[in-house]
Amino acid sequence: MFLGLVMVLLGYFVGSVPFSYIFPALKGVDVRKVGSGNVGGTNAIRASGSAIGALSMLADILKVFVIVIVARALGLNGFWVYSVGISAVIGHDYPIYLKFVGGKGVASTLGFVFAIAPLMGVEFLGIWLLITFTTQYVSLSSMIGFVVLILTAVVLKWWDFSFVLAFLTLIIIYRHLSNIRRLLSGKENKMDLVKALKELFSGDVK
Repeated sequence: MFLGLVMVLLGYFVGSVPFSYIFPALKGVDVRKVGSGNVGGTNAIRASGSAIGALSMLADILKVFVIVIVARALGLNGFWVYSVGISAVIGHDYPIYLKFVGGKGVASTLGFVFAIAPLMGVEFLGIWLLITFTTQYVSLSSMIGFVVLILTAVVLKWWDFSFVLAFLTLIIIYRHLSNIRRLLSGKENKMDLVKALKELFSGDVK
């Protein structure tokens, strides 16, 4: 139990590391003052280009992935592993290093999913890419992607994981309330994923 509590606490502090703030800041950009003001990968792309944004997203995924893998490697049972993952995602959303103002939990939750169920992580990416390509709404594709993962877990009768996914998805939806209002009013920001990918692979960074 002591080890579990230590890892949950460590998970929060690791999850709190705001890579989507740090990497743009290295180029002199404060993502909190650009675009949506969100400390997340999508806003990092808008603020400092595809390369920095992609690096931010990857780091936000990996920080949760790694801490959950470590928890499993230490022999913690399912309850504690899930708790470490949840704590890390909450750290990302409410980071102590940025006065508890963080991202919306999409990349960090995806890192948790990849650590527990890699194929479901791939499933999410497929859904996310499809919806983002067709609608250009990152927020919509993110929320739908996690809802589908919940349904997948239910179909598989993976009840404990489905409950954890439902909890994390509710947090994501809550963090996206402003996006939902903009979606309903037709004012949500769009992201041209094709353009962003071309910029990323061409090396054309801001």
